[in-house]
Amino acid sequence: MDMLKKFTGSSLMLPLCALALLLLFNAVFVDDFFKISVMDNGNLYGRPIDILYRASSLIILALGMTFVIATGGVDISVGAVVAISAATCCLMLGGDVSGVPEHPFILAILAALAMGIIAGIWNGILVAKLKIQAMVATLILMTAGRGIAQLLTDGQIITVYYTPFSYIGGNIPGVMIPTAMIIAFLMVCLVLFLDKKTSLGLMIQSVGINPTASHYAGVKVTAVLFAVYIFSGFCAGTAGLIESSLIRAADANNCGLNMEMDAILSVTLGGTLMVGGRYFIGGTILGAITIQTLTTTMYAVGVPADALPAVKAVVILIIITIQSERFKQMYRNWKLKRSGEAANV
Repeated sequence: MDMLKKFTGSSLMLPLCALALLLLFNAVFVDDFFKISVMDNGNLYGRPIDILYRASSLIILALGMTFVIATGGVDISVGAVVAISAATCCLMLGGDVSGVPEHPFILAILAALAMGIIAGIWNGILVAKLKIQAMVATLILMTAGRGIAQLLTDGQIITVYYTPFSYIGGNIPGVMIPTAMIIAFLMVCLVLFLDKKTSLGLMIQSVGINPTASHYAGVKVTAVLFAVYIFSGFCAGTAGLIESSLIRAADANNCGLNMEMDAILSVTLGGTLMVGGRYFIGGTILGAITIQTLTTTMYAVGVPADALPAVKAVVILIIITIQSERFKQMYRNWKLKRSGEAANV
């Protein structure tokens, strides 16, 4: 009973329940949803693998978004930064049909990640130094970011024929698990290390709860804000490499489109409140997997892609309602009333 109470009060309850309901729906209405096969090349195949595979970029983005939201901010530019990172890498590798890259592969990867970090520095300057509201500050790059990606690619879709580039979003030969899932796992390990083995997690929560009190307590608020936005940019740069590798091309118009909304939804579904403060890494990961499961489920039952935002809007409405203080107070009052009725009986 104590374990049940602990679970029902846990931040993981909402994403776990949502994921369980989705899996139950798929078990009933989608044929062979849980079937996993091994392809001729040795790679794993099936909808569960596809969900984890496609959720990898979202998990990475959501991890960066978790730290940002925990400070009381938000980064709505990450989708555009994904496009910039993808454009940078594909531009450096080039579209030569011979498959010979114009620049060394590792240099292209580092350049793409550097673009993400530069975007994070830009956002950090606006939010931490100039004290511009995070929504407004990141809206600037969200608006301009795709234009920058278009300038880098000259408005063209650059197709990359260099084979190792496909390994980032696909499989390294001889490895059954998709590379994107491995990268996401390593990123989760990095975040858990920063959260559990350093004081960064405590400082992020402190800044999110009360930045003024944190400043007087000796926390370098500006440095913390800079760090979270730079990390968010780094995550977006990593996701850009994965997303462009999936299609082996840079599509400035569509790469990373609306991913910032999915990242925010993943974080909030995982129990982290938009007002900042305490955050939940496990909840964020479950939230991202749940969002991707929802997307896959909608496609499986024939819902058109254009209708997906409406479905996600309903999910957001439910989440913010459940997380609202008014709803929590109504729930507490209902529990007290039930307890009183039980006592009278």
